[in-house]
Amino acid sequence: MPVETALYDLLGVEPEATEDEIKKAYRKKAREHHPNPDDPEAGSKFQEMAAAYEILSSVETRETYDRFGMEGISGNGGRGPSMDAADLFAELFGGANFGFNFGPDMRPRRTRGEDTIINYDVTLEDLYNGKTVRMNMEKQIVCQVCKGSGAKGSAKPKQCAKCEGKGWTFIQTQMGPNQIGTSRARCSECGGHGEKLREKDRCKKCKGEKTVKEKNREEIHIERGVPNRTRIVLSEAGDEEPGVPPGDVVLVLKCKPHPSFERSGNDLLTTVHITLSEALLGFSRILVTHLDGRGVHVTSPKGKIIKPGDSIILRGEGMPIYKSPDQKGHLYVILEVDMPEESWLKTVDQPALEALLPPKKPEMDPKPAVIDEVPFEERDIVDFGEGDEGDWEDEDEEDETGEPECRPQ
Repeated sequence: MPVETALYDLLGVEPEATEDEIKKAYRKKAREHHPNPDDPEAGSKFQEMAAAYEILSSVETRETYDRFGMEGISGNGGRGPSMDAADLFAELFGGANFGFNFGPDMRPRRTRGEDTIINYDVTLEDLYNGKTVRMNMEKQIVCQVCKGSGAKGSAKPKQCAKCEGKGWTFIQTQMGPNQIGTSRARCSECGGHGEKLREKDRCKKCKGEKTVKEKNREEIHIERGVPNRTRIVLSEAGDEEPGVPPGDVVLVLKCKPHPSFERSGNDLLTTVHITLSEALLGFSRILVTHLDGRGVHVTSPKGKIIKPGDSIILRGEGMPIYKSPDQKGHLYVILEVDMPEESWLKTVDQPALEALLPPKKPEMDPKPAVIDEVPFEERDIVDFGEGDEGDWEDEDEEDETGEPECRPQ
């Protein structure tokens, strides 16, 4: 067993873990704790894991660590982990660094601004007909007074006293029993810049923040037939930061549920209620008011009896096909038959109606030996299975003495 297991614990693996298991564990941890300019602790945690991985991924240094602990590693000619955390990240993730570059001081530097994600609610009518949206938006732009320096006039920032211009400070972390790890974290005083403006030297417009808010109006076109959750990207329309290209504004279209139609791909589904007369004798009428306001007239075939739950397809009446709006999917219609009200039955000649309708089912033949007359009672099917089972008793249930209630004489 190793003399200490702090590095194994940091990666969440057992001391007996294989090289592949250690690598997989580091991949997972690195994705969770990759450096974040807004979270200094994430950067220090990432560096700790990078150092742990380099030690445990090498047969030589792992053996030294298992035998002598961190003292053996740090005492090896005064050398600690040699590979830069950014190099480790590139090795494991194919060069991907989640939008950050690492300088020699291990401060994450953005290569572009952050994207702004906006969820935008639309109706099914909007997606069917297309729509142009004019949105009032607010974003950060580089201050034009100080040109993004944050300084007033020719004032220059002073070296940060806390980090002495490095942009980072050392922090200590408990890595295990009697083991303290030292790592670097972004300076909380200067935000990792290594320099800081005095209050009196800050730009009056942006108060030293380097950016100011600006309102603008954007026009977005929603094309006909676009799928739900479509992302409309306004390139480089996001917040600006000095020295880096702005990110994008991304609108994510979220379609609200429709009261009459349901969409699946390019097809639509709706339910239409017809009368008993229409089910038996057919219909020829406007069956559906479509999403563009059109009335869709349908005539049923002569001699066709429609049963409750039957469905029909209206070809070419579905959603416009995205990028080919002249073509459409299909509209499926479920037909439900509405039975007449009891008041209607009182207005008709019932014997004459009975003569017109199909005959009733004959009595069962042969009849069962025992027949019980049971009263007719209406009840909602949702009540099915809600009977009180607490009244049931097991005939073999024993009494409190442990003896059966009924014993042979």
